[in-house]
Amino acid sequence: MNSFEKNISLIGMPGCGKTTIGKMLAQRLGVDFYDSDNYIEKITGKSISRIFQNGEDYFRQLETESIKELSLKSHIVMATGGGVVKRIENIEALKNNGIIIFINRPLENIAEDINTEERPLLKDKKENLYRLYDERIELYKKYCDYELMNDKTIDCAVNDIILIIDYHSRLSR
Repeated sequence: MNSFEKNISLIGMPGCGKTTIGKMLAQRLGVDFYDSDNYIEKITGKSISRIFQNGEDYFRQLETESIKELSLKSHIVMATGGGVVKRIENIEALKNNGIIIFINRPLENIAEDINTEERPLLKDKKENLYRLYDERIELYKKYCDYELMNDKTIDCAVNDIILIIDYHSRLSR
C-alpha cells in the first residue's frame, strides 16, 4: 500500500465526494473501503433516514460506535458522515490509527448535484447546506491532517491523495 500503513479517513460536507473518491482510492491502493453511513445501515438494518427519526443524538451515538469499530481496522480507506467532526471522540479514534483528509468541494458544485431527499439534515432545502457548511467548516479545517480541494475530476482527487500519502509516509520515516 505505497508503504503507507495507516488508515485514510475522508471528512467533508455531504456531497463533497468522500464515498466516490474513497472507493476509487481504495481500489487503486488495493485496500478495503468502508463508508461509515453504510456500515451503520448494515449493523442496524435501518436506513440513515429511518435512524434519524429517533433523533440526531441517537444517530450520532451509533456513528461514534461505528467510527470506533472501523478505526480499529488496519489499512483501510473510510468515508465518514459529514457530521463526524461534531464529536471529538470520533476525531480521536480516526487519528489514533490514521490520517484525516478533508475533501473540500465548492458549495455551488455540491448544491448543483446533491440529492437532498436522501440526506436527513438537508431534506428541508438546499439552504441547509449553507447552514451546515457554516457550522462545520472550521471543524473540518481544525481536525484534518490535509485538505484537498475537489474541484477537478475524481481521478485528479485520487491522484492528489496518493501524493499526500506518499508525502506523509516520507515525513513519518
